[in-house]
Amino acid sequence: MIRVENVTKSFDGNLVLDELCLHVREGETVVVIGRSGCGKSVLLKHIVGLLRPESGRVMVNGQDITTMGERQLDRVRRLFGVVFQGSALFDSLTVAENVGFGLTQHTRLGSREIDEKVAQSLEIVGMNGTQKKMPSELSGGMKKRVALARAIASDPSIILYDEPTTGLDPIMADAINELIVCLKRKLSVTSIAVTHDMNSAYAIADRIAMLHQGKIIEEGTSEQIRRCPNPIIQQFILGKAEGPLTRGAQCGDWRK
Repeated sequence: MIRVENVTKSFDGNLVLDELCLHVREGETVVVIGRSGCGKSVLLKHIVGLLRPESGRVMVNGQDITTMGERQLDRVRRLFGVVFQGSALFDSLTVAENVGFGLTQHTRLGSREIDEKVAQSLEIVGMNGTQKKMPSELSGGMKKRVALARAIASDPSIILYDEPTTGLDPIMADAINELIVCLKRKLSVTSIAVTHDMNSAYAIADRIAMLHQGKIIEEGTSEQIRRCPNPIIQQFILGKAEGPLTRGAQCGDWRK
């Protein structure tokens, strides 16, 4: 469904993605893990065509999106639903207007049809009846659910999740993880999530890939990643301060 092939990207001379390769099968949920700032969100932006690589290509459903113009890209982007870090709801719009935003902007559906799609999407995520509420009236977990409803309202084939459990308490994070798994089962979507939350990764992934220094250095099932002997993987998944990921750091560096 998605093939990232030898993608390289730099910003201001800093290499972020280094001939990165990642393949995602149809109907699969792949979770990309890695430290903050390692390029996980940059990878997502390449997959949805918001960034173009310096070299390499991104294939979506058999189409090379790196060579497309904006009009072609817009058509491909309609395959995607995106759940942004922090939910990214429009503060000035109601829940219903947020969920139906893409339908209003990119389809010819009438207001009644949009209202029905909004209600269906909110019901799937357990938020029906909140259509008239404003984002300021919602908890962090409720905002995530509304963001999920917005992502699925246009019947996407692919859903991208950018840090889906960031900022949530462990109980609400677990509820969001269960909802992501439920959406995959109900909607048969292909999913890519990026996170540094290993509990979330283990809960939702069919396959986990570790991004380090611009490359995918290991990938496998949750159990394979848990047992992976690579010391970089073990330091990350165990959350240890000392190891190859932080080698050379001096005591007190974290205060700077």
